[in-house]
Amino acid sequence: MEKKNSYIWPTLLALAVAIGVFIGGKLHFNDTPEKLFTTNSKKDKLNRLIDYIDYEYVDDIDTDSIVDVTVNNILGKLDPHSVYIPKSEMEEISENMKGDFGGIGVSFYMYRDTITVIRTIKNGPSYISGIKPGDRILTADNDTLFGRRIANSEVVSKLKGQVGTKVDLKVYRKSENKMMDVTVTRNKIPIKSVEAYYMVTPDMGFIKINRFAESTFKEFKDALRKLKLRGAKKLILDLRDNPGGYLGIAEKLADEFLEDDKLILYTKNKKGRIKKAFATKKGDFENKPVYVLINERSASASEIIAGALQDNDIGTIVGRRSFGKGLVQREMDLGDGSAVRLTVSRYYTPTGRSIQKSYKNGEHKDYYQKFMERYNSGELISVDSIKVADSLKFVTPKGKVVYGGGGIIPDVFVPIGSNEEEAIESMDDTYQFFSRFVFEHLEKDRKRYFDYTRNEFMEGYRVDDILFDEFIQFVLNRKIRLDFYAQEEKIKAYIKANIAEQLFSPNISAQIKGDFDSMLQKVKELDAIDLDISEKMEISQRKD
Repeated sequence: MEKKNSYIWPTLLALAVAIGVFIGGKLHFNDTPEKLFTTNSKKDKLNRLIDYIDYEYVDDIDTDSIVDVTVNNILGKLDPHSVYIPKSEMEEISENMKGDFGGIGVSFYMYRDTITVIRTIKNGPSYISGIKPGDRILTADNDTLFGRRIANSEVVSKLKGQVGTKVDLKVYRKSENKMMDVTVTRNKIPIKSVEAYYMVTPDMGFIKINRFAESTFKEFKDALRKLKLRGAKKLILDLRDNPGGYLGIAEKLADEFLEDDKLILYTKNKKGRIKKAFATKKGDFENKPVYVLINERSASASEIIAGALQDNDIGTIVGRRSFGKGLVQREMDLGDGSAVRLTVSRYYTPTGRSIQKSYKNGEHKDYYQKFMERYNSGELISVDSIKVADSLKFVTPKGKVVYGGGGIIPDVFVPIGSNEEEAIESMDDTYQFFSRFVFEHLEKDRKRYFDYTRNEFMEGYRVDDILFDEFIQFVLNRKIRLDFYAQEEKIKAYIKANIAEQLFSPNISAQIKGDFDSMLQKVKELDAIDLDISEKMEISQRKD
């Protein structure tokens, strides 16, 4: 397994960071359509070629597909983050970045060719209609939703729809062995970007953000408010694996931590026009300790926040060097339902550094190969392996040295885990082995968990050896080999965390996993040191 994981892990990293290709910031684009799209010979040539093929070519050709290929080829000659979004993908991408869609409010698996509900959103449409975890949804408005040939996208399209519309479902409840007819009125279903939040210590909160969508700032403020009510005077902001999103949302979030008039970033476009963004009086967490967690998959808007805080000597950046995306995109409609996200400017952190890693126009494969070079060079294991250039050295107001080019280097480095530790993470996040196993476990006997409250589950539930051995067999059946017993404690914790998520909420799941999170443990160590120093200074001042 160790050898196998050594190949799996870097491949997963490269695949994960590719998500960032589709996500960028938004800027005001001042040129009018008339100015941008005037006739010229280059455009005439392309239009004429398409017309010739349409009307004169000997065979019938799908010119739409030719146009798509042409657009992709043109963008391929630019930077790696200027991308084409075909009409077929626009709706899903738009919903993801908007932060909600019209639906019935369930998460589900296609379990043995049938939709099986994992969890309903509390007070959502399905919850109100009486649908429960474990229920099978067989039809929607008399359309069959079971069978091996039913695509997941087809299922989703039947359940989604305009807010306020009704859908008639036929549901089978296994636990009671009965069929039910249920009418559900669709409503707005949030796509959460604040993945989890909870109290790490009596005075330190934790918020995990997985992207910067339209709803992210509102979600963050709501989570922060609840944590402050619970006593949070310090905060851990987890931006690991966050590929970015809207520039304006990142600016708002950075403003929460920065004092008035502090520079957040500035952008520079093709014409050399500079636009600066400054902090305002709206910040709710100024002059309080904050720790920002980043890793090799933190990109774009995540790097804007980390860079703004680091350059203003605010908080502590913990983790590994971020991805290195310093380009800003604007999404522009192409008139047929498709769009292009085109790089329109570069952004710079307050000290003036660009964290964009190098690329050659049209050589995108080399761009991502450089990411793999980081893994092979050992920089994920040792901070001393990170290559920096003196020419890209910058200094913060308090004299801290920071570097541009190729991402944000953290203030405190935390190495990546062993192959086996990372294999467990992959089985959880990427392959969903834990989630699938727990789902099947709950399918056998949900009633045994009915009497648990959240607190009782957190404090009293233990994964026994029988369930642990069942998980080993589950994974072995999928041809994965691992020294399971060397990782027994972590595996049992992850099983418990996934049970908690399916029974209760992602917040409890994240809290359970946190005990095995090396970056979180490092923050606790740093906080303990800072607390000790503060106490000694206070005692010294009293003596004086």
